[in-house]
Amino acid sequence: MKNVAVVLLLVSFIIAPIGEVLAESDADRRARIEAQLQSVERQILTQQRIVEDKQVERRSLERDMAIIESEITQVQLGIQARSASIEQLTDQIGDKEVVLDVLAEKSARQQDSLADLVRKSALIEDYSLVEVMLSRESFSDFFTDVATFETLKDSLNESLVILHGIRRDTVEQREQLSDKQETEAEMRRIQELEKKQIEVKEREKDQILTVTKGEEAEYQALLSSQQKTAAQLRSQLFDLLGGGGGIPFPQAVELAKYAGGVTGIDPAFILAILEQETNLGSNLGGCVFTDSTSQRPVMHPTRDEPVFLAIAEILGFNPNTRTVSCPIVQNGTRVGWGGAMGPSQFIPSTWAAYGGIVSDGMGGFKYDRSADAIRAINGGDIANPFNNRDAFLATALLLRDNGSRGTFDSDRTAALRYYAGWGGANNPANAFYGNQVMNRKARLANEMQILGY
Repeated sequence: MKNVAVVLLLVSFIIAPIGEVLAESDADRRARIEAQLQSVERQILTQQRIVEDKQVERRSLERDMAIIESEITQVQLGIQARSASIEQLTDQIGDKEVVLDVLAEKSARQQDSLADLVRKSALIEDYSLVEVMLSRESFSDFFTDVATFETLKDSLNESLVILHGIRRDTVEQREQLSDKQETEAEMRRIQELEKKQIEVKEREKDQILTVTKGEEAEYQALLSSQQKTAAQLRSQLFDLLGGGGGIPFPQAVELAKYAGGVTGIDPAFILAILEQETNLGSNLGGCVFTDSTSQRPVMHPTRDEPVFLAIAEILGFNPNTRTVSCPIVQNGTRVGWGGAMGPSQFIPSTWAAYGGIVSDGMGGFKYDRSADAIRAINGGDIANPFNNRDAFLATALLLRDNGSRGTFDSDRTAALRYYAGWGGANNPANAFYGNQVMNRKARLANEMQILGY
């Protein structure tokens, strides 16, 4: 009996937490996820401050190990934050689907009501006014029937208005659902990239510790051995998406120096953004305007597709053969949009703001040279997102507009805005992008110095 009591006691301890989880309400679940997010975001900010403090110290084994470990921790925390955000989005997507089901039910009821009103209206309209008058014993009966008919028509109009409102709400809810699904898919894709980044950082840390055996002198020797020579840098290719592939590193530096000279943006920062975008874009892959698997456009049908077609017509290229970034795919299903163009990886609607593509007032788009900020500086013909010189300048202009002032904080924030917009720049889960760009900037600045720039 004593053993049985012990077993029952253990079972009660095991079952209790499960019961608590099952009993968690929607409100409790949302509060738990929100609290988890806030906790993780605070930890990310703490790690970010560690990195920023270490960045200003002289390079040493201790300093660089601390930065690598902090960056690994940040990425791990970022994955946690993204998982919580995805959980939130999943809940919100579920809510939207419930709303859509309710709207579909309301629409069906309203359509039945409308059909009934139409039948009654048609039945009354089958009689002429003379027939209605002759069928009634008094004018009072006749006017009662007329009033009934007018009420019926008013109800018919009201029902139509309600039905149109339901349809409008349904379209709006579906668009919001689509946006949330796209955001969720983007988050999952970034998670995979972040997991790969952790593996790279862990290998880097292990390699350093293996080679140096924890000795500072050995680490300084390793840094010296890893320093590229000027000859190596001159022969090195700088990879670019959509701009004809890799170009010699010195040529990329010259383009960045030019764009930086006319915008006030650090050339190393411009190169860092373009290198980061090329890296991310390579993970998305290249597609043409028509997706080969679904035969549907790869880009947003209202925001970007009309602008892209206008750009193609204005510049004279075939939109069906021009490579752009692929849409986001989740579990084999397309849930997001692609269409990012050229080295700067601008979507068509963003390029339009700098390349002079404006509304023609009739639902289409046209080129307005006076609105072409890129051509106003570069001169020549229409700004082209697939031209390296134009793309470098476009990147610099966007970074300037995003608040880049040459300081670590302003550049990192501008990079985050480049990636996630002004709203997403403050989300700690996106910190990885800003950190990677700033690491690239430091390396590229050093390489430019080796070349004598």
